[in-house]
Parts: sequence; structure tokens; C-alpha cells
Amino acid sequence: MNIPPADLDLVFDAAALRKRVVSVLSEFCGMETLFQNEDCQYGVRTSSVLLLLGWLLSEDGGIPEICVILNKRSKEVKQFGDLCCPGGAVEKLDHFLARLLAFPGSSLSRWPCWSELKTGQPQNAEFLALLYAAGLREAWEEMGLNPFGLTFLGPLPTQCLILFRRSVHPMVAWVSYQKRFHLSWEVERIVQFPLRALLNPFNYALYRRFVPPHLEWRFRGATMDFPCFIYKIGKRAEVLWGVTFKIVTQFLEMIFGFHVPDIEKLPMVPACLDEEYVLGRTRNGARQNYLSYMPLDH
Repeated sequence: MNIPPADLDLVFDAAALRKRVVSVLSEFCGMETLFQNEDCQYGVRTSSVLLLLGWLLSEDGGIPEICVILNKRSKEVKQFGDLCCPGGAVEKLDHFLARLLAFPGSSLSRWPCWSELKTGQPQNAEFLALLYAAGLREAWEEMGLNPFGLTFLGPLPTQCLILFRRSVHPMVAWVSYQKRFHLSWEVERIVQFPLRALLNPFNYALYRRFVPPHLEWRFRGATMDFPCFIYKIGKRAEVLWGVTFKIVTQFLEMIFGFHVPDIEKLPMVPACLDEEYVLGRTRNGARQNYLSYMPLDH
């Protein structure tokens, strides 16, 4: 882990963290990296997600600390059990909402780079507004996120979901006031990871996915290894992996200089997947136990 000691203060200082994030992500005002992803150039659907930061209030009276706020997908949707940022595909309504975001006083218009982007690159500004509008709408639908209680901090580089043919554009935002969320049928619960825990290399592991023979063609083999983050919340152990893991750890690298430990040196977390992970609920409503994992004690 490569974190200057002064950087650790940011996990308890919201104003300083927001200033750092805006400063680092302002390098994307030119929007070049927002569009560059060779795997997602053709035949994919555009989607937007919100990487939400906010306060994690201690129930035992401890010191509040800053966390990443994620959704845990419910049994009613594909990729059940995965942790994800709220968001989804761009829809027609988002074009109207994007025009509202361009007005003075909106959270996007208060972003320090907005005036420069809107003046110098109006098409890119329009696209950014569309992406942020889609993320806000989806977050309101999924978890009841108040769009007026957010501070927009900037975009992260695009990620690509090759299996699901989708480009994912992450937008970083700060949740100012909201303490309770109203979950839709798509979300099982809200999961909050303290930045302090995410910056601890001992919370990372190797996620080994075992695939049945009849699905190897879709998952490109019988096993695949991924880095993952494991965090215990009460009696539960939550596992973060996949594209959301990439989004979160890329943010940590850009803001804190943190690097995930080499995957070869990590303890293993085995998991089994089947077609329910991709297809979701079966036609008769039944669902198999398609995802099981056995987190190791840390």
C-alpha cells in the first residue's frame, strides 16, 4: 500500500476529501478518458452509475467516518447478491432531465469544471449531463436517493461489461443530508464500506469463480480469478468484486494512491455460478442457489 500519512486524514475530513476529489477528477474536464474504452466501442448500451460518498454514523457513539454507499441486488434481478453502484441504462426521459441539470443552481452547474466544459466542449457537456441525469433517475428509483442532496464531484473513466454488452460511466457524488433510503424491489439492502477499511490491504482476497461445464462457453472457462474486497458487517461478510470493485479501487488509486495487493498473494474465496446469475428469475418464478461463497476469516 502506498499512501502518504497525510492522506489518511481524508477519511475523516469531508471538506478536504471533496476538494481532493474535485481537484483530481478535474483532469477529466477534457472528457477524453470518459469515452476511451476499446472493448466498448461497438454494439454496447450506454449506462451511468453513481459512486456515492457520505458519512457513516457509528451506532455505538464512535467517531463518524466517510464511506462508500452501495446497493446489494435483490433476488428479483440478474446478478443477485452482487454489490453495485446505483444506476442503469440511459432512457428517453433522461434527455429532458439533462436539460434541467444544465440550468444555473443545479448540482452539475456547481461543479467547478462545468462552465469551462459547457463553453469549450458543448457536446461533451451535453453528454455528461445526460449520463448524470440517468444516474440520478436510476438512484431515485432504486434507493430513493434525493437528487437535491448531492454534490457532483466529477466523472471516472469508463468501464466495460463485456458479458452484458454495456459501457458503464461512473459519476462520483457526495450525499450531504440523507440518512434513510427507500429501497425498490431491485435492492435487498444498502451496504456501506468505510474508506478506512477499503484502504486496508488485509481486507482483500482472491475470488475464484467455478462455472458448470455447460456454461463454460459463456464465462470463458471453468474458473476465473478476480481480486475482491471482503468486509464484515455484524454477522455478515459482504464481498465486492467485478466492475464495481474496479470502479471503487480505481477511485482509491486516483485519490489516495492505493493499490490492491498482488492477486497471487491473496487468500482465496471460492464461489459457484450458474445461468441464473445471467438470466435472472426463471419463467416459472423458481430460482436456484446460483451463488455461494465462503469468506475466509481475516
